[in-house]
Amino acid sequence: MFNKLKQRWGVNGLNLVLILVTFAVGGSSCGYLSRQLLILTGWEKDLVWYILYVVLMTITWPICVLLVSVPLGQYRFFSNYLRRMGRHFKGGKKKIRLAVLASGSGSNARAILAYFQQHPAIEVGLILTNKKDAGVRAHARAFGVPDLVFDRSAFQAPDSILPILQRHNIQWIILAGFLWKIPDVLVASYPGQIINIHPALLPDFGGKGMYGIHVHRAVLEASVPKSGITIHEVDGQYDHGQHLFQATCPVFPDDRPETLASRVLALEHRYFAPVIEARVLGKDMPLVELP
Repeated sequence: MFNKLKQRWGVNGLNLVLILVTFAVGGSSCGYLSRQLLILTGWEKDLVWYILYVVLMTITWPICVLLVSVPLGQYRFFSNYLRRMGRHFKGGKKKIRLAVLASGSGSNARAILAYFQQHPAIEVGLILTNKKDAGVRAHARAFGVPDLVFDRSAFQAPDSILPILQRHNIQWIILAGFLWKIPDVLVASYPGQIINIHPALLPDFGGKGMYGIHVHRAVLEASVPKSGITIHEVDGQYDHGQHLFQATCPVFPDDRPETLASRVLALEHRYFAPVIEARVLGKDMPLVELP
């Protein structure tokens, strides 16, 4: 049971304990507060008293839980939790759910999480990574999104990752610095619904082994005047799917791979989430950055 809760909420053991404590203390506090408020009215304990008691508990529970969550360091989790509950009870239209796959620090994943945090139609429902110590896991916890760690065998198994995505109602897969080739079963299950970002202008400087600093080093060795980003659909080959968007930046004579990488990363943070939004919602947008 506890392992299922950790996976569902994307938290470690300590945070799970703190969350459960918050639920318990917050619930007890709202019960006590509701009773005291009714005692002040002098109302006799009849049917109406109990109805009012339930109503007061319903009203005070979110407030008490949020107050208790602050000193226990769980405010972010509970604010997101209550927001999701509110959407559920409103019975509004369900949001389109994204899964983000990342292998490293997750700066792009964080930008995506922030962009869609309050979005009316799209939300990030799951973070997946192939590294236990990946920085993206901290971003997932900060935004109250569950995360999952998997190894290569689980990733390749047709009955492993796909059922998890389906259980979380994932409709689009976003690759944000994810280094493994996507297995055919996922490509077939999400045709045209897997989006990747590449830190160079494809079709050049793509393919197996062309990631991170290796890409920027290859760009500098080729002495080209510009680099940039390519956002594209994912098919069965590395960096090969249909291009959705490209943006460029200059390459300077005194550039090092690290300096070029910083300019390209700025383009990634600026454009990736809006392009995802446009593609998911079926909106038209230019294939290249407008002047």
